[in-house]
Amino acid sequence: MAIADIVTGQQVTEAQYDRTVREDIELFRDQSNQFLSGQITADQFRAFRLRRGIYGQRQDGVQMIRTKIPGGLLTADQMRQLARVADEFGGGKGHLTTRQNMQYHFVPLQSVPPLLHLLADVRLTTREACYNTVRNVTACPLSGLHPEELFEVQPYARRLAYAFLHRELTDNLPRKFKVAFCGCPDDCMATVINDVGLRPVIRNGERGFRMTIAGGLGPLPTEGKVLHEFVPAEDIVRRVEAVIRVFNMHGNRKDKNTARLKFIMRKRGFDWLRDAIAEQYQDIVANGGIPMPAEVPASFGGFQPQPPPKGAGQFLPMYNPNPEYKEWRETNVTAQKHEGHSIVTVKVPQGNLTGDQMRGLASLCEQAGDGSLRVTMQQNVILAWVPNGALTRVYGILTELGLNDSRANEISDTLTCPGAYSCNLGLTKSMNLGAALADAVRAESDPLVRRLRINISGCPNSCGQHWIADIGFYGNARKIEGREVPYYLMLLGGTDHEFGIAIQSLPARLAPVAVQRVLTHYKSNHNDGESFRAYVMRHRVEFFKSLTADLVKPPAENPEMYRDWGDAEEFSLKLGRGECAA
Repeated sequence: MAIADIVTGQQVTEAQYDRTVREDIELFRDQSNQFLSGQITADQFRAFRLRRGIYGQRQDGVQMIRTKIPGGLLTADQMRQLARVADEFGGGKGHLTTRQNMQYHFVPLQSVPPLLHLLADVRLTTREACYNTVRNVTACPLSGLHPEELFEVQPYARRLAYAFLHRELTDNLPRKFKVAFCGCPDDCMATVINDVGLRPVIRNGERGFRMTIAGGLGPLPTEGKVLHEFVPAEDIVRRVEAVIRVFNMHGNRKDKNTARLKFIMRKRGFDWLRDAIAEQYQDIVANGGIPMPAEVPASFGGFQPQPPPKGAGQFLPMYNPNPEYKEWRETNVTAQKHEGHSIVTVKVPQGNLTGDQMRGLASLCEQAGDGSLRVTMQQNVILAWVPNGALTRVYGILTELGLNDSRANEISDTLTCPGAYSCNLGLTKSMNLGAALADAVRAESDPLVRRLRINISGCPNSCGQHWIADIGFYGNARKIEGREVPYYLMLLGGTDHEFGIAIQSLPARLAPVAVQRVLTHYKSNHNDGESFRAYVMRHRVEFFKSLTADLVKPPAENPEMYRDWGDAEEFSLKLGRGECAA
């Protein structure tokens, strides 16, 4: 039985789901063996591999594996299994992404099938985490927790993700298609940079969503436009399917660089796009389409109808708070809407977790939480339902795990993609610059500076979402006297719905100097109540160019300029075939 036959929105048995998933993994094993023995070519294997969330790396013979985490929500058992995968296949660590995925790097192709079976054991999948598909559906990590939310969006996100998984319509699109749900008053999921963004609305007592479409980043960022001010919550699958149909029919299949939904809107205009979507919606109403699942079976994502009992934290070891505890509680702990409980944000530097840290978090969420973990767009992890009386004990465990850093979601909590560490398209090692910038701004005490964000990408494709940060960087390269030098283009003034302003390219090694100059000037010259973006717009591009002009071309005799952050050898521009658009 094919997966498309059983994923119909109807009730699916555990045995059916498991059998089809296992058959698909064994099909991948067979295709891998054919490729390794030369029976099929790399091009023939590529699309098959990518549909299953398996990327090639810039290093020969190894893969990057992307595991989907629907809505960013994990059970403790799933986190333990992710830790096992990290230790057995991923060199002891995993990487959290801005789309609430977990990635593993340097996995030999022969090791992929057993890895996929381990994920399937806890109902996790890599299917359609890559390629021209509906990617992992992201959702507000504070869903069900935030004191000001209108209603919990996580169940709708999971139902929509389940509805579109393994569909003929959605696994061979012109390009990737991204959907995000936000439940907070602030758009924590940056819905306007997604192909479809959904934010909760209640109208006349009915639950629904405000729907934006055709957003995206990459080299040409585009803000999504409002398609509907109100879509009934039970109608979101049909509404999104209508958008996907138009994308499938009119997306550019000849040029992957202009294939996203945003390019249809740019070429034909929003009015045309809106009318085409309305036509497809009417066809779905008249003739049927993909149904909205009444519920998501436990076989999808591993969540049981009855959640485990909440842990009170009484069995955790006692901990006497140190001086750092006070700041951690001020910056990493927020009130939950349920009295007596708190939300704890675990700061994960550059999104990298070791297997031991994953296991520690899994146990911690059971002993002092609700038995689940939430991955954020900022590459951090949230613990929910933490009893207020257990916060010191939780901090003690996080200290033992090396995860007790304070100032989560502040300027020192830099966000990065892996960059040239593993990606074929990566020009620079963005994670290493992220660590360097975090060190450079860690001691900042000005509250206006601390609330800023730094995002870094290793190339213009914006996996690190550099366009929507207060301070953004993306990697490029230049030659000085015939030798290659790693550079970053600096952007300033981005927000979740407004794109940063490009300033100029600077040597990678001097990026921290440039950041310090901007911050020093900002602290002395901002107006009362002025946002960082307003400050940037008031001073204009030319001012910031002049502020950093002497950094643009460093002395050629300085050997450090020819090395990327974290490297002992000279920088060399090595690119492979990019597979984001394969």
